[in-house]
Amino acid sequence: MDTTDRPSALPPALRLPRSSAGLVLSCHPGPVLAVTTLVTALAVSSGPGGGRWVLVSAAVLTGQLSVGWCNDAFDSRRDAQAARPGKPVARGAVGRGAVWRAAFTALSLCLVLSFACGAAAGAAHLAGVVAAWAYNLKLKETVLSWLPYAIGFGSLPCLVALSLPGSPWPAWWAVVTGALLGVAAHLGDVLPDIEEDLLAGVRGLPQRLGPARTRILLPLPLSAATAVLVLGPAGPPGGRGVALLCGVALCAVVATTAYAGPRATGRWRKAALAGTVAVASADVALLLARGRGIA
Repeated sequence: MDTTDRPSALPPALRLPRSSAGLVLSCHPGPVLAVTTLVTALAVSSGPGGGRWVLVSAAVLTGQLSVGWCNDAFDSRRDAQAARPGKPVARGAVGRGAVWRAAFTALSLCLVLSFACGAAAGAAHLAGVVAAWAYNLKLKETVLSWLPYAIGFGSLPCLVALSLPGSPWPAWWAVVTGALLGVAAHLGDVLPDIEEDLLAGVRGLPQRLGPARTRILLPLPLSAATAVLVLGPAGPPGGRGVALLCGVALCAVVATTAYAGPRATGRWRKAALAGTVAVASADVALLLARGRGIA
């Protein structure tokens, strides 16, 4: 799933021709690389099979590219009217038609590569990609804006598990964790742009909640993901798991209190953000550590 609208600039040594650089930046390269790297690491930790890892990585990469390009191409007119920075299509750095062609090309490759991982794996992954396209084209403006993120991130453990020999169904806790991390990613991604989105008429769930309530809500799906990861797998959670769960719960309480309290400015918000990032990092690390039990 795509998670940002703010691509970083290329260093001078890596400057590309204007249209090429615009095409690269319009795919949202940061989230594309982050999601692809995470799923590749999960595939590696889940079991043997170098060829499988490559296919899974390529399927996720092309899917994420298609989503990013679709997002920028579809929103280009709205972005131009709002004069939003970091939007190559809106700035004229690359043509809208070129980005649409790139999106559909990547989607076609994703279709082939996903089913190369297996029929069930391909169907699960493409369900997530289709949900992400539905978000870009319509659902981002509705109260169900969180749902495509839940489906998209929840589909990634399905792809990894179902690509294993025998196509085993993924563990329920892996799918639920992915869905919760997806909801958190949606809240965190939209949070900085809520006021601009409201002016543009975009009224997804975070926009309806407003910045203050969205900040308060953000740590909750991350904490819930930690609880699922610690308590979901078979067997006792162990002392480290309980300690991690208690630490994450404390971070969530601190972050929520800092965001909601009367001193929710300056260093308080920075501390709350740091706590939220720490919880997200712990969730990702724990998910990778449990990769062998994903199926």
